[in-house]
Amino acid sequence: VPVFLLQGLSGSFFRPLAISYALAIAASMVVALTVTPALALILLRNAHVERHESHLVRWLQRRYTAILSDIMGRRRLANASFVAFGLLTLTAVLVVPQLGQSLFPSFKERSFLMHWITAPGTSAQEEQRIVTQVSRELRSVPGVRSFGSHIGQAFLGEEIVGVNFGENWISIDPNVDYDKTLRSINAVVKSYPGLYRDVQTYLNERIEEVLTGAKEPIVVRIYGQDLPTIRSKAVEVQRKLAAIPGIADNRVDLQVDTPQIQVEVDLARAAKYGLKPGDVRRAAGTLVAGEEVGDIFQRGKNFRTVVWSTPETRANVRSISELPIDTPSGTSVRLADVAKVSVQPVPNFIQRENGSRRIDVGANVRGRDLGSVVKDVNKVVAGIVLPRGTHAELLGEYRERQAAEQRLFATAIVASLAIFVLLQTSFGSWRLAMLIFLTLPMALVGGVLAAFAGGGVISLGSLLGFFAVFGIAARNGILLINHCQHIEQVEGEAFGPDLVLRGARERLSPILMTSLATGLAVVPLVVLGDRPGQEIEYPLAIVILGGLVTSTLLNLFVVPSLYLRFGRGGPGRSLSVTGFVLGVVRRVRARLP
Repeated sequence: VPVFLLQGLSGSFFRPLAISYALAIAASMVVALTVTPALALILLRNAHVERHESHLVRWLQRRYTAILSDIMGRRRLANASFVAFGLLTLTAVLVVPQLGQSLFPSFKERSFLMHWITAPGTSAQEEQRIVTQVSRELRSVPGVRSFGSHIGQAFLGEEIVGVNFGENWISIDPNVDYDKTLRSINAVVKSYPGLYRDVQTYLNERIEEVLTGAKEPIVVRIYGQDLPTIRSKAVEVQRKLAAIPGIADNRVDLQVDTPQIQVEVDLARAAKYGLKPGDVRRAAGTLVAGEEVGDIFQRGKNFRTVVWSTPETRANVRSISELPIDTPSGTSVRLADVAKVSVQPVPNFIQRENGSRRIDVGANVRGRDLGSVVKDVNKVVAGIVLPRGTHAELLGEYRERQAAEQRLFATAIVASLAIFVLLQTSFGSWRLAMLIFLTLPMALVGGVLAAFAGGGVISLGSLLGFFAVFGIAARNGILLINHCQHIEQVEGEAFGPDLVLRGARERLSPILMTSLATGLAVVPLVVLGDRPGQEIEYPLAIVILGGLVTSTLLNLFVVPSLYLRFGRGGPGRSLSVTGFVLGVVRRVRARLP
């Protein structure tokens, strides 16, 4: 349920997994309650049914009974087992702060997207020269099998970019070493300093674009009204971020001043000739920049028809000042006679959000987990002195992870309370429900240690693994204690060590089968490793496999001892939630006429 209630991008990724899991559980329950009994009746109606146990199961039961008998028969051994699991839990608690955090893993796609953005004002010829040179070098890298690019903005194209923008796509052969080939590609890209460039997979790039509109997992967004101030603070942030280990390709948005022709209309002079300010600006804009007035279609091709002045009449400020402007009287006047023409520095583009100007400082993360890097980035941002009216926010992938994590834990608390009520309903005892409920977190110890040994980074996929282990541990605990209660209440055996030993011995096979079946299902994912296509399943499988080890040991050796010590007087003697509700219903019905 907590995974199903995830919102945003995280929900889009993981909600299908939760839906599949819920449907599988519901289908298996329906089959177990209807189809299996019916098939048993049909197929085994005239069969001579005998209970057979394999030699392996009998051998396991003998060894298990001997070990568990020693633990329960000797208080010192029982206490030692409690202490051992307590120390293991404490170790996991100490390990958790050392684990890195990440929203999604680095997806190992075989196709890459690159951006080549030169300084504003760079000509289309220079951008084309750079991209062509890069193309030759990248195609010479062993394993690169295709290359493509586009530069600037095509006619009616989707990209709102200038001629200084280039985007490349390359794909590598599936049979080459992924990491080695990627290192070679990055080496080529880094050999072009002085311009913004990056190497990303399509999926990672789309994720960052959806989260913040930027292309990096870490974005420090600075807001303010004074453009020079936020620019200077952005440069200061970039300089300090560069000193943080794990930060790579940090950059400031290319918000720079570029020369631009400014036409400032003299209202009095324009009125003298019957011209309005808009008339002057439109005429000047048409003559200097051109204006499309129509299209000509010939042989399936589209040719734009543009009104524009000749190149020599717009070559410099002086010639632009001499441009003729038509007046309502049918005569023309020089542009300099009705306006001041000059070259002024203006921003190449301005970004606004909620009425405030903004500028981004973006950075990628390499060689270190996202969570650790973000902690250092927060310290840097907190140490930046910002003037009044200016503030900075940390955005990107980590913020999305925090939001998803908070929602997961908030809904997990509600789900845990529901689980606790279900345990009480199953056992008919608040004490036993609390006993199992408090031991369930200990089952997650193996998952924490496995995640630490398997890379030391917890992603949302890893968190899903913990939820799965939690459910398996709860199931095995319920199987064990319910069976012990059945032996006492239905078969009439007195509560004591013999009852607990028998219950644990008879539940050994189901518990081992559950753990082994689940473990074997994820072993191939662990053995194949962190390979392309398994970036989410691999950390999930690591956590499940490690958690199954400790949860199985917990249910086989610790829960029986705890049940023997605290379960006396519990089964059948404490009113369950179901019994309480039924009792209230009966009282209400008795009073009705």
